[in-house]
Amino acid sequence: MKFAPVEGAAPLFTPAFVDYLVDLHDGFTSRIGELLAWRAEALARAHTAGVLPAHPAASAATTGDWSVPPVPADLQKAGIEISGPCSITSMFINALNPGPEGERAEGDLDDDEDSGGHRLVDTVRAAHNRVAAVQRELYYVDTERKKEYRLADGELPFFMHRERGIHLVEPEVTVDGTPVNAALLGTALTLFHAGRAQAERGQGIYFYLPKLEFAPEARLYRDVFDRSRERLPWLRTATIRAIVLVEALPCVYAMEEMLHELGPYAAGLNAARWDLKASIFEYVMADAKSVWPDRFGVDIKTTPFLSNIFRRLVAISLKRSAVPIGGMATALPNPDPEVNRAAGEAIRADKEWEARQGFIRAWVAHIFHMKTAATPFKQLIGSGWRPTAAMARPENYPVRIDVPEGPITLDGTRRNCRMVIEYVEGWLNGRGAKGIDSLEGKPGVHPALMEDLATGRMSVAQIAQRIRHHVRTTEGPGPAHDFALVKRLLGEELNDIVARRPADPAVQERYRKSAKIAMRWIKNYVDLDFRSLASYTRGDLEKIAAASDAF
Repeated sequence: MKFAPVEGAAPLFTPAFVDYLVDLHDGFTSRIGELLAWRAEALARAHTAGVLPAHPAASAATTGDWSVPPVPADLQKAGIEISGPCSITSMFINALNPGPEGERAEGDLDDDEDSGGHRLVDTVRAAHNRVAAVQRELYYVDTERKKEYRLADGELPFFMHRERGIHLVEPEVTVDGTPVNAALLGTALTLFHAGRAQAERGQGIYFYLPKLEFAPEARLYRDVFDRSRERLPWLRTATIRAIVLVEALPCVYAMEEMLHELGPYAAGLNAARWDLKASIFEYVMADAKSVWPDRFGVDIKTTPFLSNIFRRLVAISLKRSAVPIGGMATALPNPDPEVNRAAGEAIRADKEWEARQGFIRAWVAHIFHMKTAATPFKQLIGSGWRPTAAMARPENYPVRIDVPEGPITLDGTRRNCRMVIEYVEGWLNGRGAKGIDSLEGKPGVHPALMEDLATGRMSVAQIAQRIRHHVRTTEGPGPAHDFALVKRLLGEELNDIVARRPADPAVQERYRKSAKIAMRWIKNYVDLDFRSLASYTRGDLEKIAAASDAF
């Protein structure tokens, strides 16, 4: 095995760890390739024959009388989990500490996936930070801002580890010249290092499993966990549990099967909103009859077919004694109290709706709104309210994929363009999550939102869908979407952004590169190439930024 000599890698890649990782690589890489081929075939059927995913045939997973193993008390807590990149030490410490009202989150989603930087150095930092957090030794000094970050006294939130998905590899770690799968690498690092620290303290080791599409992928994780128990003595009696992120269209049809395949490791299901919408876009991209309105107005609460998907998720969780976890509140604090008030009201209404559907927790992106997001779950469940019997019947919530109602506007496309430019700029700066106000400079009350890779993916998908089908707006006479129109919007938004930012040549150059990369990303999607931004090395992105415009 070879790994790039990034800072902090050598202490993690011990001979014992390398032997364990090579064993996982040898045992599962070929199988992951088969699973990814299955995904590609399903997507191709949707594009060439209009055949969308569907429910698997009836099986013991759907007809049998079974439940997931008893869920640990940690994971049954009502309230909120805070999410963010654990590779950025200051953000990780803030997430683990109390919010402005003195309360901690129930859980921490220490993320190396959609909000992570997707470089080996990020994965290495995340691994070190996880161990330090478990040992309560996490500490950071920001020398530029002259600020110290340390863990406050008191009980920490439980940890939910989210690694990268099986669709990605880590090119800076190879076995016989073959890159190691990113999911195997991240899971191995966590189980070997932070997992050992947690097992020694009697803590459960909990994972969110991202981007799963078909049930055999959940079985893969079960087998990886089994193999890891065999290889690592400290895991043999440890509690390892996983929650499936329902963020791909095929997974919507296979939620029960996912839990069944995870077997002794199954704990719950999570309603991932942004990635699910992006996945739907990708599956219907070739269908001119499936063009969505501006995505900003497509709310889970008021879009019946999306509401039903999440009610079905809750029903399956209740039926199988698993925990249902809701979606993300992404608003960031603002110096203007009115903006914070409006954001708080929106978050409260959203979480009240989720609580009434039977979710027990959800996610928040910043400690500022943590109590607001947690209270609806705590209050409703604390009142003695319980879901009705009807809410535990998945058949009451059939899956269908419709086209949401709403306007198609040029401003909607423009906001997507701005979002992608801003997001890629943050990516080039080593961050997978960034506060973005897509209405910056516009009148009205609109907080910046903490956006991650899912938002970039969704924004690109909607722009590409409109270009591919030459979509006209619902605002009256106007031009059809095409490459020239979108290029003009990207240019206008780039100029406006740069005019509002510091006159720092490095910052302005990153934004110019970001616009070039955005064009490449959009062009790929128009061509039905949904390659993840995370699959490009920073060197790849520099080459794209230096090349001719993609359109």
